[in-house]
Amino acid sequence: MLTLPDLTKSFTVYCDASKEGLGCVLMQEGKVIACASRQLRKHEVNYPTHDLELVAVVYALKIWRHYLFGNRCEIYTDHKSLKYIFTQNELNMRQRRWLELIKDYDLQIHYHPGKANVIKADKAPHFREDEQGTVWYKDRVCVPEVDIIRKLILSEAHDTTYSIHPGSTKMYHDLKEMFWWYGMKRAVAEYVAVCDTCQHVKAEHQRPTGLLQPLKIPEWKWEEISVDFIVGLPRTQKGYNSIWVVVDRLTKVAHFIPVNTTYLGARLAELYISRIVCLHGVPKRIISDRGSQFTSRFWEQLHNSLDSKLRFSTAYHPQTDGQTERTNQILEDMLRACAIQYGTSCSVQTEELCRCEVAYKLELPSNLSDIHNVFHVSQLKKCLRVPEEQAPLEGLDVDLTYTEHPVKILETSERVTRNRRVKMCRVQWKHHTEDEATWEREEELRATYPGLFATHL
Repeated sequence: MLTLPDLTKSFTVYCDASKEGLGCVLMQEGKVIACASRQLRKHEVNYPTHDLELVAVVYALKIWRHYLFGNRCEIYTDHKSLKYIFTQNELNMRQRRWLELIKDYDLQIHYHPGKANVIKADKAPHFREDEQGTVWYKDRVCVPEVDIIRKLILSEAHDTTYSIHPGSTKMYHDLKEMFWWYGMKRAVAEYVAVCDTCQHVKAEHQRPTGLLQPLKIPEWKWEEISVDFIVGLPRTQKGYNSIWVVVDRLTKVAHFIPVNTTYLGARLAELYISRIVCLHGVPKRIISDRGSQFTSRFWEQLHNSLDSKLRFSTAYHPQTDGQTERTNQILEDMLRACAIQYGTSCSVQTEELCRCEVAYKLELPSNLSDIHNVFHVSQLKKCLRVPEEQAPLEGLDVDLTYTEHPVKILETSERVTRNRRVKMCRVQWKHHTEDEATWEREEELRATYPGLFATHL
């Protein structure tokens, strides 16, 4: 997973070359920012190993110039002689030309041994123990194999008001900064999967069908923003009942501004200038839906004076502003999860509306008559719970058979044989309808069920 760069910190670049191509990775604080590779050109195939490794360094400096120029960076290569490139006396013209380019950067080249020169694990162990007896794995605390401790850490990173139910990926990246244990990523995924609150409030995300027409990626941060409103929220003590979401389309940085649905364009313009323009400057383009706040004459004249272009999404097609819609959904899920687990002053509660049979059509009570009753069972999502939260199952009766006995006699008749007359009775049995009644001999019924004829008379 790639991360966003921080231009106030130094960068690390790993370079390598082979007889087939070049490869390099840009990192910062152990996190990957970008990767790049290319095949060798025809004339580069004849380069010696020293020049090939130097080409990989030059290639990385050129493609990531916007990150590395003016910032401190560390270059790692598995060719040891490159460490002394700045002090070598004999250089050919090609190497001198590359050296002039390298000197423009604030960098230092380090030797990173290959697999054949890696120190054995017993000589350079990753685990260490400090004076207090705490075991460390590199720079992270090694958590012992104790279920209570691990569950406490997972609960603190997922269920508290500071985290508010993040997803498994976000939760794992937060925890791995401080803790380590074997199988931690799997444990985080399993903990999030069985969280009852997350199953209630979070929807399953799938790729949309059809051909996508994504917007052009901006060239600079806060050059293009997308805006939207989250409405229908309970009123706070300060009178706010909605959230104005402003997202930078390049860096994905979001601002959440509390507002009221009654605010006019003038009030929104004041907030826009004080919260967005003062911090990030005037954007070139603004993407929004066709809400009345964004289509007003005042809002249009404001951005004409600021030389910002307004771009509206197509009606009934929120995918155009999908980035802001996705940010809204994350914030709504967090607010809903917080309200369910901790409660709020506005008394947001969940209640069981009804119990109904789930089929292709729902048998809904009268108070839910305005809900469409067609429902496809394939859209159901399995409810996962931890064992201690599962309701006990009702005991199953091993013997599922039941005893049949006649209920009433529907009619009688006689069958004449060669030697005698046989009286027959048409009997309805328990758990069966009249259409399933059978003819039985009267003498057998009197012997087995004598009380049947008393009720029949």
